[in-house]
Formats: sequence, C-alpha cells, structure tokens
Amino acid sequence: MTPAYEELLKSLKQLPGLGYRSAEKIALHLLVEKPERNQRLVKCLQQAGDQIHRCPQCGNLAETGLCSICKDESRDTSVVCVVEHVPDLVAMERSATFRGLYHVLHGKLSPVNGVGPENLNLNSLRNRAKNGGIKEIILALPNDIEGEATCHYIQDTLIAGTDIKVSRIGFGIPSGGGVTYADPVTLRSAIEGRTEY
Repeated sequence: MTPAYEELLKSLKQLPGLGYRSAEKIALHLLVEKPERNQRLVKCLQQAGDQIHRCPQCGNLAETGLCSICKDESRDTSVVCVVEHVPDLVAMERSATFRGLYHVLHGKLSPVNGVGPENLNLNSLRNRAKNGGIKEIILALPNDIEGEATCHYIQDTLIAGTDIKVSRIGFGIPSGGGVTYADPVTLRSAIEGRTEY
C-alpha cells in the first residue's frame, strides 16, 4: 500500500477500540467505498475540534461556557456524581437514573503510569466542594486499584473538613469494569445501591 494509506492506518489505530483490522476497514470504506464522505468528515472533525471544549465547571463537553447539564436548572445541584471520563457521564445519562450534576476527572490516579492529582480535573472539584451547596458526592469510579485510590484521595484530601456526604456507587458493575459499558439496569442498581464512603 501507499505511504499515505499506511499513515492513515497508523492514525486510525491510535483511536480507542480500533485495532489493525478495524482501522483497515474504516480506511478502505472512506477511501474506496464512500470517498464523497471524506470532506464532510474532515469538516466535522475540524469544526468539533475548534468549537468543543471542556466545561469549566464539570469537565464535560461544551460549546459555549458551561455544558448543557450544568446549565439545566431542573437538575439537583446538591448532588454531584464523579466519573472518570465523558463516556461514563454519557452512559449515566442514558440510564436516566441520575438527575444531579457531574464532575469528570478525565482519568484516575495511577502513579505507575505517571498520573498524579495534578493530571486530573481535581482543582475544580475542590472549588465546587468549598463553594457550598453540595450535600453529597457520589463516586462512580471503576472498581479497581486506581479507582479506589482516587476515591480515597478525593475523600481524604478534597472533601475532608466539609459536611459533604461521600457515597460510592453499588457494584452491580463487575470488578475492573467501568460505567461506560454497563447496561441501564446495572447502572440503576449501582446508583440505587450506593453506600456511604
């Protein structure tokens, strides 16, 4: 194949969940089967890259100022659900079981991989906790070593000295699993089965 094709494959393989065969399938689809879609796809990617940013309050995706969830006045602002990544937030919203606000960390503590508190969206969570109005923080982080370490850090460092109740989602979610791929029934059980942390 051509160097340009190989470069395209290399770039596609860097996307999460795409191996060699999936990247090859997408590349061939775009180049051979539907080349008329290329310009629209490039335009959409460029536009999204230019217009979408992290919500300054919660870390979700936003286009102008705060995200739609933070701006929604019908939500319960006294409860904040902390998740690892934006797809976790999307999965929670899809389950329609939670009507509070969110906070996206964009990762979890992992000293082995060089991820410390300074690499996560923790300062804005600290500010939200200290500004008042939050009665409960629900930790919806993965049930693994890094997830547990992150939960302990949040409770011991960020929430310590406040009257905020800290709870952990129940685990109908398998050990080592995350929120993103859980079905709505499992997520409902996890939220309803949360325990004080």
